[in-house]
Amino acid sequence: MKELIDPSNLPRHIAVIMDGNGRWAKRQGAARVFGHRNAIKAVREVTEGCAELGVKFLTLYAFSTENWNRPKFEVDALMTLLVHTIRGEIKTLMDNNVRLTTIGNTESLPKDCQRELAEAMRETAGNTGLTLVLALSYSGRWEILEAVRQIATDVSAGRLTTSDINDTLFGSYLTTDGIPDPELMIRTSGEMRISNFMLWQLAYSELYMPDVLWPDFRRNHLYEAILNYQQRERRFGKTSEQLVK
Repeated sequence: MKELIDPSNLPRHIAVIMDGNGRWAKRQGAARVFGHRNAIKAVREVTEGCAELGVKFLTLYAFSTENWNRPKFEVDALMTLLVHTIRGEIKTLMDNNVRLTTIGNTESLPKDCQRELAEAMRETAGNTGLTLVLALSYSGRWEILEAVRQIATDVSAGRLTTSDINDTLFGSYLTTDGIPDPELMIRTSGEMRISNFMLWQLAYSELYMPDVLWPDFRRNHLYEAILNYQQRERRFGKTSEQLVK
């Protein structure tokens, strides 16, 4: 399947909503945390697959601002798992020339999570291949509101005027400043919604929503998503005839 992919038509940025961990665990008769633990292989497969193909950015929706409302034992287990996963995956990131970065309100994460993230980002900062973006304590509405607050502050201070505000300037106030908008967004488990994820950036993304649960997602599923993307016509409001011309 990999050989069918056109390397000249790869999405530069793939964003993923990693959904279905809890349902996967329930089918095994286990607690939800068991699903989160088994999702690590999917993260590794997709990261290595994107790095191998030459995709430039991969964003994984790892923890939303709304996830803080889950039962405390599940949140605590997720935070512990996050620390151990980051620590254990640094070698994989280095071997695949992957640079790690984050978006979201990471200051709300436990201190040990913040330390592990900072160390992993420092160690991988010189890598020049895929940039892996972890969306942590992130939501699209939170991000947009934060951008509006910062712009309002700059206008009030005289650093901006309202006539300066356009798409480009607004985008520079988002946590994804410097990262291209995703061309392809994958949500696993068959759910048909974007769940407050990258609301500004997904405006013209191609959406792909397979039924497979995230812990079962493998490279072949990634290849299928990219092949599906390559069969689509991206018009950005224009007609097919205009694109041909």
